[in-house]
Amino acid sequence: MSWSRRQLGLAALMLLTGSINTLAAKWADNFSAGGCGGTEEHRFQHPFLQAVGMFLGEFSCLGVFYLLLWRDRRRSEPRLAPPQPFNPLLFLPPALCDMTGTSIMYVALNMTSASSFQMLRGSVIVFTGLLSVAFLGRRLELSQWLGIGATLLGLLIVGLADLRGGPGQQRELSEVITGDLLIVMAQVIVAIQMVLEEKFVYKHDVHPLQAVGTEGFFGFVLLALLLLPMYYIPAGGFSANPRGVLEDAPDAFCQLGRRPIISLALLATVASIAFFNFAGLSVTKELSATTRMVLDSLRTAAVWVCSLLLGWESFHALQLVGFGVLLAGTGLYNGLHRALEPCAQRGGEAERQGLLQGEQGGVNGVS
Repeated sequence: MSWSRRQLGLAALMLLTGSINTLAAKWADNFSAGGCGGTEEHRFQHPFLQAVGMFLGEFSCLGVFYLLLWRDRRRSEPRLAPPQPFNPLLFLPPALCDMTGTSIMYVALNMTSASSFQMLRGSVIVFTGLLSVAFLGRRLELSQWLGIGATLLGLLIVGLADLRGGPGQQRELSEVITGDLLIVMAQVIVAIQMVLEEKFVYKHDVHPLQAVGTEGFFGFVLLALLLLPMYYIPAGGFSANPRGVLEDAPDAFCQLGRRPIISLALLATVASIAFFNFAGLSVTKELSATTRMVLDSLRTAAVWVCSLLLGWESFHALQLVGFGVLLAGTGLYNGLHRALEPCAQRGGEAERQGLLQGEQGGVNGVS
């Protein structure tokens, strides 16, 4: 079945904005500028402030939801069901997980390459599958267990590629290893987030954009408040700001004042996460979760190719092998092999199953 122009546009928008999200965050990390009080030039490494921006992008989805609802109510025959009352605090536990996992990933992005960052995020299906069996009573098919095994092998290969480094490697080996481990650790938290959403949130009839926006609200408010104590907490080797604290927001704004182009990278992160959520949810609704999974894999390839073209990292053939194995594992876990069978007639609803069965990432699909 051929795609309509709208469906092609949504797929392209998801691929483009998903790639921009990671690349813009890494672009900001690569800038250097002087800080407050005449401090010498240093890299813009403010992961928690960047995470606040990401949650602002998610929060904006709430405005999009109410705008769509307002437009729908002006129709002679409304298509959207009126929002059902629910307790917003249901979103607090998954929002806390999202906040923690996202912050850890932004810290890790400072330590490793953008392509490895994107590839290693695929490990979420390992922890999601295991937690769904343990806490949701799911029974995984053989292909899903094979997908988990292939994903573990792919992670090992990508890790080995990072250990090899190369001529363009500008980071210490210990820093790269720490970054890779932090990314995998963050996926455990993301998997817990997905289990919480599946168990407590999605049994309520909440529109996906409303869910994303509500979680974004909690994440934005809580993390913005946490920036205050972070200004005084020593972080040692995990900090790249002159004061050596967990997060120095004033230093970040001073750097923005000295290098305004950094603001463009931050705005690109905020805007891309908002459009990525909208496009991703629309692709799942109008096409399938399998299509979204394929596009997400293409996003990983796009980030890798762009990083190579921009000179941010050097090519490693082993990384290409790892990406191929990760792609195969993801495809097996999400049932892509069934979708490719010419005789298999799978209904749209079967493909649009819950986040734990068909998608990588929480309701934000990111970050």
